[in-house]
Amino acid sequence: MTREQYILATQQNNLPRTENAQLYPVGIYGWRKRCLYFFVLLLLVTMIVNLAMTIWILKVMNFTVDGMGNLRVTKKGIRLEGISEFLLPLYVKEIHSRKDSPLVLQSDRNVTVNARNHMGQLTGQLTVGTEGAVFGHSVETPHIRAEPSRDLRLESPTRSLIMEAPRGVQVSAAAGDFKATCRKELHLQSTEGEIFLNADTIRLGNLPIGSFTSSPSFSNSRQTVYELCVCPNGKLYLSPAGVGSTCQSSSNICLWS
Repeated sequence: MTREQYILATQQNNLPRTENAQLYPVGIYGWRKRCLYFFVLLLLVTMIVNLAMTIWILKVMNFTVDGMGNLRVTKKGIRLEGISEFLLPLYVKEIHSRKDSPLVLQSDRNVTVNARNHMGQLTGQLTVGTEGAVFGHSVETPHIRAEPSRDLRLESPTRSLIMEAPRGVQVSAAAGDFKATCRKELHLQSTEGEIFLNADTIRLGNLPIGSFTSSPSFSNSRQTVYELCVCPNGKLYLSPAGVGSTCQSSSNICLWS
């Protein structure tokens, strides 16, 4: 290619083209741009509301480095101050109050405390309801008392009630009566000592009246003085008093007891 041909070819390439070139715009325009701005604004508002709610929750719940609200995390465990409400079961190893404050457990219904072993089996249960405290197993305590001006009642509706201690059991009612009732039998047993009843008046009600003869038809409507007798099996009965003792082991009460 000669020099003239090179110059001519270069001039032809530099000449402006007369045909319309198709242009493609770069960027987001129109409704897409407006939607993008709207979503960015919505995200910003959501972030601001979320931050405000987080600050409000931290303020209301009283979050601190040591805990939140009435709950404080210490080296010895968790400490609750004031009134706290639990909506789900609470599993703890030990609960105690301060030395100068009582511990109060309150519920709209019953309060139930369960004790389980390492196998998950129930070993003890305490239920406080409207009738008082219900224990599922044995209870060991140094003192049981009722509230002021209230009666204390210990009962077992379907089983037996046993009170025992290695050094004795003391039951006292300083301002009221002491009453023990049962459906079947009431046993007062002392293995090494004696049963001592000390009172101005000792009454044994509803004792059967026996006779000194084997005939149960013997009766005297005018009899007002009776003798307290004891059968060989320990049963007490009354016998019409006479000049001498009328208590006999052949009494109808002892034979049919």
